Amino acid sequence: MEEQINTHLSQVQIWKRIFLMLLFAVVLTLVRWLAWAVILLQLFFVLLSGEKNAHILSFGRGLAIYDYHLLLFLVFGTDTLPFPFSPWAMSADLKLPNEK
Repeated sequence: MEEQINTHLSQVQIWKRIFLMLLFAVVLTLVRWLAWAVILLQLFFVLLSGEKNAHILSFGRGLAIYDYHLLLFLVFGTDTLPFPFSPWAMSADLKLPNEK
């Protein structure tokens, strides 16, 4: 058992994944703060004009999809690296591991 653990700990790929997970955890925190800014900005527009701003709505949807991709990567739901290591729009087409 201890030998297995030592083997896993010596694999570079695992350490790379840990580093990327820490990096994307910080990015996720920033994305969540940005999402709150989008929420408040959209609320401001709705209160003033009575309608949603299409540009803010589109940006908010993209941000929510990116947030989803970040979380999938952090919980080992996917091995596909989130933006900037893959295209921004790729998150919308992401498939779960048990989907074919």
